Amino acid sequence: MATFTRIADDESPSITIHPNHKIARVNNNIYGGFTEHMGRCIYGGIYDPGNSLSDENGFRKDVIEAMKELNVPVVRYPGGNFVATYHWLDGVGPKENRPKRPELAWLGIESNEFGTDEFMKWCEIVGTEPYLCLNFGTGTLDEALGWLEYCNSTQDTHYANLRRKNGRDKPYKVKYWALGNECWGPWQVAQLTKEDYAKKAYQWAKALKLLDPSITLILCGETGYSSWDYYVLKECVKWDVHGLSGDNTKSLIDMHSIHMYTADKEHLPNATAPRGAERAIQMASALIDLARIENKVPETVPKQTICFDEWNVWDPVRAPGEQGAEEKYTLSDALAVSVFLNGFIRQAKDMGMANIAQSVNVISPLMTSKEGIVKQTTWWPLLLFSKYMRGHSVAVNVRSPEYTGRTNPKWIRGTTETPYLDCSATVSDDGYVSLAVANLSEEKAFEVPLEGLKAETVEVYTVNGDSVDVVNAAGEHKVGIKESSWDGKGPFKFGKHSFTLLRWKAGAA
Repeated sequence: MATFTRIADDESPSITIHPNHKIARVNNNIYGGFTEHMGRCIYGGIYDPGNSLSDENGFRKDVIEAMKELNVPVVRYPGGNFVATYHWLDGVGPKENRPKRPELAWLGIESNEFGTDEFMKWCEIVGTEPYLCLNFGTGTLDEALGWLEYCNSTQDTHYANLRRKNGRDKPYKVKYWALGNECWGPWQVAQLTKEDYAKKAYQWAKALKLLDPSITLILCGETGYSSWDYYVLKECVKWDVHGLSGDNTKSLIDMHSIHMYTADKEHLPNATAPRGAERAIQMASALIDLARIENKVPETVPKQTICFDEWNVWDPVRAPGEQGAEEKYTLSDALAVSVFLNGFIRQAKDMGMANIAQSVNVISPLMTSKEGIVKQTTWWPLLLFSKYMRGHSVAVNVRSPEYTGRTNPKWIRGTTETPYLDCSATVSDDGYVSLAVANLSEEKAFEVPLEGLKAETVEVYTVNGDSVDVVNAAGEHKVGIKESSWDGKGPFKFGKHSFTLLRWKAGAA
């Protein structure tokens, strides 16, 4: 949690850190990934058989190593919009028998060469948990129950035995299941009204938890601040008084999904746009509170958390989805990603999961070619957060000048702040404090006293470039991490258009 005090442009900023003031546990799942059958995310991304860089399974080894480097805890699959016409049975069994299907979300042909068992094997190699999204478009409840049985059942039943026949004896124990994707969207095959969705989601949730009470079910929200969000939460966040989930101290619904993509051609509207995502988390949390109050959910029933399972910088005009959405990210975009991640840390008490969309090639920090990979500008703040911003969020106060110009979306102005210094902080379980600071100013470096820092040795990690417009490409690595150290004395200088992570042992001085 961070509090912000606005000061005049000519005043000196300061940051006050309270390492002992733990706010909330940071859920490691906020560093989740997302793989969809879209563009080159699967084929040519994580799965590239015949390439010398791939293993015996056809999995790109360089991508696996990158995912391990990020220590990605959970990966969503298989969509995204793709899932609304996806039938999981098409993607299991002998590959020569799998049907090719028209793919309506991104107007392609799906070979089904890569399916459930391939994804599960890839997750095991990476060391990550799978998160599966159910087909709420052309799919049926019977089909969803069959997929859950195939993945999780230990019984002597049809789909569990089909899994065994396909070479996997033990269940995959998939914990996370989404009740559809963006069902509210007019671009969806079989778009639903909020009334129809809420009724369907609640009935599916009952059946799924009767089959496997241990799973975590994620409701399909919109932005977190829409009438859709309020209505489906009101209808679905209820006390499971009859124990249909196997435990009448719980709700059938465990998390609420929201999505947001941001982008702008101008640097400051671009870099401050993710402040809207943080505000969306706050509003969605309040709507969950309201649903629980109106439905008289007992306080002993754990509160539903936010699953921000699609987030990133994406300009669909610059990188059209039907053309593979291969964004080339700038330093400005990297700063925007750091603001997204700062927001997730500040709102840690409400965050159950977040999944950058997507993990490879499609609007991704990681791009593959036949010869190797490129780590885009956005990779570097994501890597620093994933490595160091874990444990507990801690209290921070930021005194900073504020950007007061145009915002995108417009409603950010007047609903939340847009400081030039965007900050969050954590303390790890082994006592290391990490302070993440994005200086969004394109023109000004800030010398900042860090009150509450008590250390003689501070690790310094800086992400910066010559201008906010620079990009990384094959052979042109203009943005990365510069490592250095600092003695912790006096003010620290945060360079213009930079992201900095400072790390020190609490109470070391």
